[in-house]
Amino acid sequence: MASPYAIRIIGDPVLRQRASDVTEIDGRLAALCQDMYVTMYEAQGAGLAAPQVGVQKRFMVYDLGAGDGPQVLINPVITESDGECEFYEGCLSVPGLRFDIVRPSTVNITGLNLDEHEVEFEADDFLGRLMQHELDHLNGILLIDHLDEDQRRSAKKALRKIAMEAPSGVAGLGAELGSPAKSKFGLFRS
Repeated sequence: MASPYAIRIIGDPVLRQRASDVTEIDGRLAALCQDMYVTMYEAQGAGLAAPQVGVQKRFMVYDLGAGDGPQVLINPVITESDGECEFYEGCLSVPGLRFDIVRPSTVNITGLNLDEHEVEFEADDFLGRLMQHELDHLNGILLIDHLDEDQRRSAKKALRKIAMEAPSGVAGLGAELGSPAKSKFGLFRS
């Protein structure tokens, strides 16, 4: 099955905007989540936040591949965090690049599921990392925003190289980075 959505790539302004709360949980949201699962699986991802498919709402889909099946978390909030760990992290919206990112090692999360029930859980290891990464997307933050100055310079160089190799007119990376003004002003927060 073809992916219902294209994953938005770094340089797309939608990735830099804070998503608004979901106010209505209905069949349309459930159908959108189903489409996002397909998109996430096709991209071989473990999680996908709504802004990554151009939807400015605060929800994410994920599947840890541990037999629990796909999950949805709506209006998630980190209520507590503890510790610190570094993990080699990639992002579907920053294709081809991975970085060592420091984040809290454990987080407590609250949110809603598609049945409008509140869910609350502690997340560590990969699930904790995933929750923080997808929540960053809901806040308009990309993993490159966690890099130090040297890493960021290196990332810009690698992204420009990838953009040069992308066919012209390709939505996302090739189109966004093809413009010097966009690559200079739209990609990275200072």
